[in-house]
Parts: sequence; structure tokens; C-alpha cells
Amino acid sequence: MSFELGLQNKVVVITGGATGIGFAAAKEFARQGAHTAICGRSLDKLVRAQKEAAKEGLSLYIEALDVCEAEKLYSFGDHVCERFGGIDIWINNAGVAITKPLMEFTDEEWDTVMDLNLKSVFHGCRYAAGKMIEQGRGGVILNAGSFQALMPAAGAVPYGASKAAVVNLSRTLAGELAVHNIRVLSYIPGVICTPMADAWMNETKQIQNIPSTRYGRPEDLADALVFAASERAAYMNGVHIDVTGGKFCVQNPRYSYTQS
Repeated sequence: MSFELGLQNKVVVITGGATGIGFAAAKEFARQGAHTAICGRSLDKLVRAQKEAAKEGLSLYIEALDVCEAEKLYSFGDHVCERFGGIDIWINNAGVAITKPLMEFTDEEWDTVMDLNLKSVFHGCRYAAGKMIEQGRGGVILNAGSFQALMPAAGAVPYGASKAAVVNLSRTLAGELAVHNIRVLSYIPGVICTPMADAWMNETKQIQNIPSTRYGRPEDLADALVFAASERAAYMNGVHIDVTGGKFCVQNPRYSYTQS
């Protein structure tokens, strides 16, 4: 029996889509037949991503911008609509982490984390929801949370706070936008092998907290996001999607290995 996801010719926008989770998701949506647009700050990285995808016969629309600048983000969305005729799925994936003790954080660093991790998500949601309501065909908005939204880590005050807010924001918007057939969910990556996480996960030896005994890959998130955005997940709304390998699902994650 075939398992159709219904993503053919859907229009997908992914912020922070040139590397890591965003890029893996962009390729998977494109494989499913969706028109996929990505943005990021670095044009070089975007072009590199576009060329890498093209090697698989996949087409990505790219645009370089800072998602913290709302007008540029909105213009990007407008360009996507002009090119593909609307927006069906919007993924607020761009983010940043700064790790240091509370007393060493500057106001500027706090603003940097909050502007990218939370404020840009607010603007992305507001723009996407407006377009989806205008189109009248519903849609899906997916927002990047973090395991720190569930269990914060010392030494990353603004990051954990911003991601907890994103999860709360997503639930709130799910309630507000349901009447328009717009689903809103957040996703919780575990320890994923991306450039942003490499140094931290090696320093903290996070593998001991994961029953699946491996770190996640960007593709693990990509598969989950594609499913969550599809018609197969039509009754999933207002929740977070946990893709963590079971991280801290119990207090003693190594238990099953010590008993075997």
C-alpha cells in the first residue's frame, strides 16, 4: 500500500534553510514534490545548498536576508507567493545559541538571541498566517523549539527562555488559527549533529542521556517535519513534536543496557 503525503506542489518556506536541519528538511520536501524556498544570512551557503540539492535533481528557491529584519522577511514571503502562487507550509527554523554564565551576558547578547529565536518566529507566524487566511486553503506552521524548552540548561539563560516561549507561542496560535484550518506545532530536536551543536554535545557527553545511544541526524528531523506538515498528520495540532531519541524519557536512560 502506498503512503502518499499529499505534498506534491505544496509551497514550503524554511528559514535558516541552508545548513543542518533546515537544509535536510528542504531537500526532503523537494523530494516529495513540494516547491521549496529557503532563506538565510549567507548567500554563499545558500548557493552551496542550492547546488548540492541540484545534484539530486532537486530545485530550491533561495534568498539571502536577516530574518530579524521583519520587512525583509515579509518581502521574501511575497517573492515566494509571486513565484509559486501562495504559501502552504512555513517553517521558522532559524536560530542561535550563546552559552555563558548569567553574569557574563550582555544586553546585546540577550537581544540577539531573543530577536532571532523568538521575535523572528512571531513575525514569520504573523506573515504566514496572514497569507494562509487570505488564500483560504489552510496551512501548517512549524516552529523550532529545543529540548531546553522542556528542560533548561544552566549557562544558556536566553536560549532556554526563548525556546520555551516558542513552544508556548505555537500552542497559543494553534488555538487562534484553527478556525482557518491552519495547524501550528513546534518541534523539539534532541542532540542533533549540526555545526551549532557539535562543540556543546562533545563537551557535555550527552550520549549518556539518550536511550537510543546515538546522536540525531538532520534527516531525523527532516522526516518528522515532512510528516507533521503532511495531510497524514491532519489531526496533530497545538503540540510539540519530540525528536530526541528518548532523551531523559526516564531518570536512568542507561537502564536497559545495564540489565542486558
